[in-house]
Amino acid sequence: MSIDEESARDPLTETAVQAAGDIWVVQGRLRRRLMALETAATELSPAQASVLRRLANGGPASASDLAAAEGVRPQSMAKTVIALEKAGLVARSHDPDDGRRRLVSITGRGHERRTGDRLARQAWLARALQEHGTQEEVRAVVTAMALLDRVAGA
Repeated sequence: MSIDEESARDPLTETAVQAAGDIWVVQGRLRRRLMALETAATELSPAQASVLRRLANGGPASASDLAAAEGVRPQSMAKTVIALEKAGLVARSHDPDDGRRRLVSITGRGHERRTGDRLARQAWLARALQEHGTQEEVRAVVTAMALLDRVAGA
């Protein structure tokens, strides 16, 4: 069903439109705040944190593939990979399908770092919710997240 067909079928309420706009703005702010916390807490640059996250989620990749995915020059990616490798967070190995290519993989230490970073961000958010909201408001967030999860799965 197209967007035009969808909007003709069920007129949108003012509340739904406001909620959609608010979600968009708040999720952007929250994402930026959590990413800033990640780079500050880990002493990784935003580029390094992004590459580590990409490898943790997507698996091994070549430096050129990482550069393309991150929208940076291969030379910049090479510097990022070298810094992560020196920190023991990634390792390079030969591609089993193409001996000329090298793959960058996250190491066990890199996974531990990512897990620690995620738990730290989660703890910050839990603390912030508890400090800024009432118990009832926090329960409302839990309920709203269940709705958003259903929407995302639709």
